[in-house]
Amino acid sequence: MLSQRSRCLRRHLQLSRSSGRFTPSYAPLSTSPRLNGYDDTIQNLKIGSHTRVIFQGFTGKQATANAKESIEWGTNIVGGVKPNGSGEHLGRPVFPSVKAAMKDVKPDATGIYVAAHQATAAIEEAIEAEVPLIVAVAEHIPLHDIMRIHSMLSSQSKSRLVGANAPGIISAIGKCRIGFQPLPTFSPGHIGIVAKSGTLSYETVGSLTRAGLGQSLCIGMGGDVIAGTNHVDALKVFEHDDDTEAIILVGELGGTSEEEAADWIADYRKRVKNPKPIAAVIGGFQAAPGRVMGHAGAWTGLGEGTTESKYKALEKAGVTMVDHPAKFGGVMKDILAQSGRNEQSAAQAQQRRSYHTYRRPCLSTVFSASHPSQQRRSLHLIADQSSDLLKSFNIPISPSGPQDTPSTHFLGITVARSSRSPCIIAAPTTDPSQLHKRVRRFPFDYRTGPTQSTIQEALSYLQLDASPPKASAQAVSLIKNLWTLYRTKEAITATLSLALHPSQDALVLWDPYLFFDAAAFKSCNRHADLHALAAQKSDIDTEAEKAGIVYIPLASPSTSSAATSAATQTAPSHVPEPTNLVGTLVNGAGLAMNTNDVLALRLLPHTTSANFLDTGGKATSATIATSFKLILSDPRVKVIFVNIFGGLTLGDMIAEGIILAFKEVGVRKPVVVRIRGTNEERGREVLRRADLPIKAFDGFEEAVREVGRLAGEEG
Repeated sequence: MLSQRSRCLRRHLQLSRSSGRFTPSYAPLSTSPRLNGYDDTIQNLKIGSHTRVIFQGFTGKQATANAKESIEWGTNIVGGVKPNGSGEHLGRPVFPSVKAAMKDVKPDATGIYVAAHQATAAIEEAIEAEVPLIVAVAEHIPLHDIMRIHSMLSSQSKSRLVGANAPGIISAIGKCRIGFQPLPTFSPGHIGIVAKSGTLSYETVGSLTRAGLGQSLCIGMGGDVIAGTNHVDALKVFEHDDDTEAIILVGELGGTSEEEAADWIADYRKRVKNPKPIAAVIGGFQAAPGRVMGHAGAWTGLGEGTTESKYKALEKAGVTMVDHPAKFGGVMKDILAQSGRNEQSAAQAQQRRSYHTYRRPCLSTVFSASHPSQQRRSLHLIADQSSDLLKSFNIPISPSGPQDTPSTHFLGITVARSSRSPCIIAAPTTDPSQLHKRVRRFPFDYRTGPTQSTIQEALSYLQLDASPPKASAQAVSLIKNLWTLYRTKEAITATLSLALHPSQDALVLWDPYLFFDAAAFKSCNRHADLHALAAQKSDIDTEAEKAGIVYIPLASPSTSSAATSAATQTAPSHVPEPTNLVGTLVNGAGLAMNTNDVLALRLLPHTTSANFLDTGGKATSATIATSFKLILSDPRVKVIFVNIFGGLTLGDMIAEGIILAFKEVGVRKPVVVRIRGTNEERGREVLRRADLPIKAFDGFEEAVREVGRLAGEEG
């Protein structure tokens, strides 16, 4: 039986910052109450040697391999679940249900190792059994399934979720791993880490370990649109954790979790006499506008801050910012020594490192406040398709808005990431220059839908609450019908423009925008008819998708300059397309974004990245070869940079894939390789023995310098 709802209410203020100033870009997120019983479960994140763990999907291939490693490392796995199963596996009991496991072995946590289409039911079963900590690692769980799960979680105070689409949670001190983190990288110590990106967290841990600094607790919040545990949740754990002396935060574009963390940190530094030092890295400065950058949640929605605003908010809150996680080892030694929390490192504080006082220059990127209409990890309908679908839900669309109306409005249903729920999104304007600043979200419970009071709040903000009776009734019906469409078809966003017709006292609706969750179809085969409307993909997109690769071409510096000039209404001079860009091949979306960011910082205006390419966490020799083919299809590429941090991906396997690419693809461009992580030395040795024109490096900075040199060579 689920616990009763908490009566305590909390309001959330969602901020968007520009020019480093803490000014709200729109009114408070909502005046609707939010239950905080789920907040009472934050303490469940403090895992360690005491934590009793079960696995759901225990007897599966991946779970078995993971469990063996974790048990050998010291994790106290006390059993597992196989539906209707029994007996033993790996010397541990197998139970037919989570409820049976809870009764018999009383676990503190469960790791869910099942495919995306099975994960929702597995999470719900764990919530119903009141398992204190639920860790979901699966990628591509449909968004609406996750929103329904969070509706359940918000009404109880027993279970806490980490994930989904996350590497999990690991205590290096307590030898407790619930996830798939690369164990050789970790070492026990006193630095707590919370990260959206798995690969960036591994880079962070590897840097700390090489510097002689271990980790206390590492929480992978994951890269989904909605995270079961976010940055602020983790910070609250680290604040009161005696094992944690310093904190690292890893963020990226999308959502407002980093800005909320900045608010929390600013308050923390005011109320605590000797606050724990905090450092951070943010990825996504070079992200293509309007595109999903690998992670399902890596896109900037209306009213959400940019990567730049996240960076500035954290910096203003007193966080030490770095541009690449390989620098964290040196940085943390420095700031620990300054704080007096690590006397052993005090001598090193005398040599100040330039990266400690690093300030990120403003890069020439163009922020787009428009809809993410080019997202290819979702289904976006064109205007005619949207109009037809809306009409079937009693929402008639006009070809254009009225010409003589004094005001227009923006309205729809989308995701409120902070509230972990759907919401009404509204603005009393459709002016593109004002929309980003004035848009406001009104969250509501997924299972109940928008209440009458929430609808009235939204209409009041739209300044439609005093409309004539016919128009008011139409507006209420519009929101209800949009929600029906949104829920029924599993949309991510459904919005339109509207205005009060001056002569008819009725609403006119136009400019519909709909996009839908591709995971609902790809993982669970739902809405096949809807997804059959998807536009035909290019050969390159098809090949990338077939190989499990996310490949996104990026604008060249000349194109960016032209876009910037257009935005400032100046005439750009004609600049020919460059032929000296860097093709990047990276495993992990977060690391791929960060790689492009650092290349731009180090090499602009001379050169920059030609593409974003994430091979995925399980890259094989075949996917590496396919990645080279995709990169070489771009005539702008002069040099290829392979940046790998091996977690699940083995360094020697990556090296073999690179050699295979030279033989099968016919690589004629210079290649620079930087391999870190699992089997890194073996991988570099494989490349050396191959006797090919490949330059292999241990350090990231050395590799970037060589990339810049090769890109600048004549010929």
